[in-house]
Amino acid sequence: MQSFWKLHRISMLLALGSVSLYFIFAYSLEREDFPKLVALFVVLFFLGFKLVTFEKWNFKFLLISGVLFRLVFLLATPNLSQDFYRFIWDGGLINHGINPYLYTPDELIQNTNVILSTVDASHLEELHSGMGNLSARHYSNYPPINQLFFALSTFLGVGSLLGSLVWMRLFIIAADLGILYYGKKLLENLNLRPHLIFWYFLNPLVIVELTGNLHFEGVMLFFFVWAIYLMEQGKYLFCAPIYAASIMLKLVPLLFLPLFLKYLGFKKSLFFYGLTIASCFLFLIPFYDPNLVTNYTKTISLWFSNFEFNAGFYNVVKTIAVDYFDEKPWKFIKTYGMLVKIVTLGLILVLTFFRKHDNLKSVILSMFMVLSCYYFISTTVHPWYICYLILLGLFTNYRFALLWSVLITTSYLTYSQPNFKESYPLLILQYLMLFGYLFYEMIKNHNIPGLIRKKS
Repeated sequence: MQSFWKLHRISMLLALGSVSLYFIFAYSLEREDFPKLVALFVVLFFLGFKLVTFEKWNFKFLLISGVLFRLVFLLATPNLSQDFYRFIWDGGLINHGINPYLYTPDELIQNTNVILSTVDASHLEELHSGMGNLSARHYSNYPPINQLFFALSTFLGVGSLLGSLVWMRLFIIAADLGILYYGKKLLENLNLRPHLIFWYFLNPLVIVELTGNLHFEGVMLFFFVWAIYLMEQGKYLFCAPIYAASIMLKLVPLLFLPLFLKYLGFKKSLFFYGLTIASCFLFLIPFYDPNLVTNYTKTISLWFSNFEFNAGFYNVVKTIAVDYFDEKPWKFIKTYGMLVKIVTLGLILVLTFFRKHDNLKSVILSMFMVLSCYYFISTTVHPWYICYLILLGLFTNYRFALLWSVLITTSYLTYSQPNFKESYPLLILQYLMLFGYLFYEMIKNHNIPGLIRKKS
């Protein structure tokens, strides 16, 4: 023990310091306290960077550190997001036999006969007010597998809000451990350095936004990386339903389906696509109703036509359209949202048919390119969205997503401003630094012909 302390004392001090800061983050931080929030994030990023640098070959030490950082949040109420109120609401509805896709919370709260089986009736008003007016007046936008996790967490929570939060957190921590396991194996199989997975596992944005704030992107990423690992092993029969589960948790993996066409070949692709689609329909069966598609599509469309947060390219185009062409902002965002869909689909098709996908690394790079482009032009980029880019980026030569995971924390200034007004100077700074580093990486990776001569 003494010799271990001598060899790893700096790393142990870094880990203990991180635990202390995560404790402050979990139990004594208000979302509106922007200077404290950013300071905590920056110091935690630095400590995490040093930990991976010093101990990158010490798998057990980094594993234990990452688990401890997550367990700090176990009994905490999320302080950067109110989405968990809707999670518990939806889970309680399912346990009471009510389909969350058919009724809005506003509709149900007016019905005094609605009593959730796993959440005491006294919590109904707290959940309704806690989720916010925007969520309360719309149908649920969370896919079926996500809903099953909500239902299981509220059931196991036996009427306690904290109990439900603890179970959600345990599922998310377990998913991150699964990502660590399959991500490391996949990196090894693709002849990449296995310790790279710790840039995801010890990333403060991942820990805070997923374990801390209970966003289920981590569970989706677990199914995704597991499916990609099985695909690399040639186990398509098992791969397809697991990939479908990732789609039914968050819809993002749906974007990548066409990219497998050349890699798998025509016959295997048909089998994989058919089984994936069939599995998706199977997961939908418990929630099927003639109104499901209409209600769900109506809610999802809001992300393209109504919401805007921390957007880069969109804010530039909107400013030009409104200031110089007298466009109405509420009309412009609807037009722009349609263009986002067209551009994203166009890029997917170009990469599918005109890029060589002869190995899995090239497919993952195309996924990374599609998702990066989508976030660059999107109207809404919440901090936890970047977790997907962080993981995908580990399988490429690009690391700008790691920088973005630091820079995007500046978007939290919005929550401390009157009427949640965004800070355009910080927004400009975030994207200038991000695109500056991206351009540097493109030059470094020789993806811009003529700017750097390859070494002979």
